[in-house]
Amino acid sequence: MLECADMNEIIAITNQKGGVGKTTTAYNLAAALSRYNRRILLIDMDPQGNCSQALGIDPSICKKTTSELLLGNCDLKHAIRKTNFENVFLIPSNLTLAMVESNLLASQGEAPLTILKGCLEQKEAGLYDFIIIDCPPSLGFLSLNALNAAKSIIVPVQCEYFALDALAQLLSSVASVQRSSNPSLSIMGLVMTMFDPRTKLSTEIAQEVRSNFKDRVFTTVIPRNISIPEAIANGLPVNQYKPNSAGSLSYAALAREVLEYAEKNEKN
Repeated sequence: MLECADMNEIIAITNQKGGVGKTTTAYNLAAALSRYNRRILLIDMDPQGNCSQALGIDPSICKKTTSELLLGNCDLKHAIRKTNFENVFLIPSNLTLAMVESNLLASQGEAPLTILKGCLEQKEAGLYDFIIIDCPPSLGFLSLNALNAAKSIIVPVQCEYFALDALAQLLSSVASVQRSSNPSLSIMGLVMTMFDPRTKLSTEIAQEVRSNFKDRVFTTVIPRNISIPEAIANGLPVNQYKPNSAGSLSYAALAREVLEYAEKNEKN
């Protein structure tokens, strides 16, 4: 029989800017952490269901998804499904998730921003060392539920123009959540994605991010590496597709930093 973890780390992978590598970071980090004998629960909070698809699950045929969980039509235990990858579990998502807020408004007259937090207080959540929430590219109902449920956030930052503008908006929203409803929410770190050292722009953006955010930036940088999109196309995490590729090694390094953060927090 599985024992409950003493304390799990609930991480929201978020950035309202699309195309920065949120989903790619979510499931590749989950797969990398699982190699350290940690049990990982991935929650797909994006109606597009890309995180589910990336793990080889067709969300369109799933009957118990994040939608049913948030609407109270099933409990946490019955929303979770196994994946083909050891120690990685998933709550899938599909397009019905886009209607959850309007359904709640119609039935209750309000759409609470702490529903997911309540779900993750159920006993079943204690079976996982890390709960990773893949957020949609917006700062609406779904992302705010994730921020209220999370203990920390990881922000993927694509090394391109306007990256800092999007960061400023996100950090303002995080500060608002900290003041109003989740004072313990912390920024685990910013992780630079799609980094190409051959381009001046990537280098300049990386330097600017480190200059502005200093110790809030992960040492690990995720490179622009062909193995990462190829792995997505094959329904595999990159460490299963090409274990020795630069993409796989970078996510392994990120996982080590995340583990160090979690272990330090647990001691404190």
